Amino acid sequence: MTGWFLTLPCNRAEAEGLPETGEIFGDLANPPTLLVDEPDPDQPDAWVLTAYFDTQPDAGTIARITALAPSAAKNAAVLAPLPDEDWTTMSQRGLEPVRAGRFLVHTRDHDDAVRSGDIALAIEAGLAFGTGQHATTHGCLKALDRLRRTRRFRHIADLGTGTGVLAMAASRAWPRALTIASDIDPVSVAVTRANLRDNRLSAGRAAGMIECVVAAGLQHRRLAEAAPYDLALANILAPPLIAIARDVSRAIAPGGVLVLAGLLRSQAVRVLAAYRRHGLVPLNIGIRKPRHGEWPCLVLTRPIRHARRGTAGSR
Repeated sequence: MTGWFLTLPCNRAEAEGLPETGEIFGDLANPPTLLVDEPDPDQPDAWVLTAYFDTQPDAGTIARITALAPSAAKNAAVLAPLPDEDWTTMSQRGLEPVRAGRFLVHTRDHDDAVRSGDIALAIEAGLAFGTGQHATTHGCLKALDRLRRTRRFRHIADLGTGTGVLAMAASRAWPRALTIASDIDPVSVAVTRANLRDNRLSAGRAAGMIECVVAAGLQHRRLAEAAPYDLALANILAPPLIAIARDVSRAIAPGGVLVLAGLLRSQAVRVLAAYRRHGLVPLNIGIRKPRHGEWPCLVLTRPIRHARRGTAGSR
């Protein structure tokens, strides 16, 4: 045996609010690796937390992990030895390639899935949210695939970039664009930079590059300087989408497009209303109803007639 792993059911809020490993196990010389996963997109609140250890963990360490998922029933955690094999590879075997139009998101184990004409992105499962597997990411990729057929964008922002998958997809679709990818989590930004290298994309501020920024919102200097955007993407959660509606809407250029995801269907009306208040309206780009109907993707635009002199809509 080369290690141990512990699995624990949790809800989505607990999974996406998981602290950094250093915050929980800063006192350990060899802390565990924590991963979260949503096994079934049709059950959006049923997630699984998995912790991997080099050696068998003691009761105190297990207690610290179970405390991260108070929604789990008592004694719900399962500890087991890990077979003698590469557990990183093993954990990714279930991540089948995801296709959305011409976009294909895959792990290195599925390089053979790439076909001629694909816009392929290699994303490994890891510390940041967004491998293309979740219905929210898949919905955004479908929207980008539809938009690339009829639109030309030059200034793109991916807000809450996670692994950088949407920023990379947009940069591949519009290779002359200036793209900026931001996240509040420094780990996510580091993962994004690594994924850029793995996909032969460059980090930087020039056309065809992706600038990576740790930022809590549009007030960050670089995000403000790069505005207005003719395409912005935000695949986060409904409450923060509503909270940043004014700032994001003001950063959309006249005629620009905003793609929103991460919200439940029951939250879509509230999210849409928040952006309508700031001049954005739905844009019909001919996307069929998603198979996972619980996770809608909203595509909005700022009509040119709503542009006001002196706002972020002029460049």
